[in-house]
Amino acid sequence: MLTFAAVMKIRYLMIGAVLLIHNTLMAQDLPTDGPLTIRPLLQQLGERLLKGKTGSIVAISPANGEILCLATNTPQGSDVRQAIGRPQAPGSTFKTAQALTLLSEGIVDLQTTVECNGGITDGNIKVGCHKHRSPLKLVDALAQSCNTWFLMTFASMINDDFMYESHDEAITTWRSYMQSMGLGGPMHIDVQGEQGGLLAGADYLNRRYPKGWDGKTIWWAGMGQGDVTCTPLQLCNLAVTIANRGWYYIPHIHKDTKNQRYLTRRQTKVAPEAYGPVVEGMYQAVEHGTAFGIKTSYPICGKTGTIENPGRDHSAFIGFAPMTAPKIAISVYVEHGGFGADMAAPMAGLIIEQYLKGTLSPKSETQAKRIAGIHL
Repeated sequence: MLTFAAVMKIRYLMIGAVLLIHNTLMAQDLPTDGPLTIRPLLQQLGERLLKGKTGSIVAISPANGEILCLATNTPQGSDVRQAIGRPQAPGSTFKTAQALTLLSEGIVDLQTTVECNGGITDGNIKVGCHKHRSPLKLVDALAQSCNTWFLMTFASMINDDFMYESHDEAITTWRSYMQSMGLGGPMHIDVQGEQGGLLAGADYLNRRYPKGWDGKTIWWAGMGQGDVTCTPLQLCNLAVTIANRGWYYIPHIHKDTKNQRYLTRRQTKVAPEAYGPVVEGMYQAVEHGTAFGIKTSYPICGKTGTIENPGRDHSAFIGFAPMTAPKIAISVYVEHGGFGADMAAPMAGLIIEQYLKGTLSPKSETQAKRIAGIHL
């Protein structure tokens, strides 16, 4: 039987934990009318990693849509809008959604290869790509994040006059897949300040390019730049849909909700057979591709993103773990953080380890301290 002193000690510890959670959430402008789904240890680690940086870390439970971590930082301090209310170019993380759409529509298959010799040139336009072997098939194009592969295949979909009667029909079809994955508009989570994003549609493109447009006019969207923006929340949910091989719940932060909006399973438009190759491509990205730096004993599936913009590139990553029966999906977005593998992927690896293992190894703790000490 517990002594009175032991009971009081436990009670004080519980009160302290509640106050810590409350203060953390208040600093993030998050709801305080709990109980909430936020895991304090993940939230604290996320905030520590983002110190001195502008960005966000979002983690969601694929099984039920509960938000496990919603850490943000800006020069003015924590601001939840950094994760849910500021759409930005997703960069190469978006290639996962592209691959799912292209496979579903039959534009590509597992044997589709594209030559890439350091990038692609079209007239006065040159898009670079890092060194990798060539040609690549889809799985390796994801693992190596080949810009040329995704620019060419996306343009081929929009210009396919056999499959589609017009460019308008092609882009409308493309957009419908993306919307089914939770992209292009607010998800209506239970946190104030959410914004949508941009998915180029026919009306938008006809206004922007009154003299006409085709697949090459907008091919930047193939690599997650140009006429497409997403919030980190949406990118995390994209990872959820892949982790679940085609379904998701709208992310929410209030635990034990009775609101049917957050209890209704939503199915994507993606063909079920498309998920296997994309999951494999994300797995190979961590095993020997652009996210090799976070390879560990348990299988992580991920996709890096490097977003071009004025100044240093933004660093992004989406992923989930384990590969089978995933327990956590994550997105990390760090402004001016460099390559996706430089900043976002290591942060994601640490959050995943904290959640799956309950603590960081000494080696990982050293890495966390190093990242926390970087000010951008």
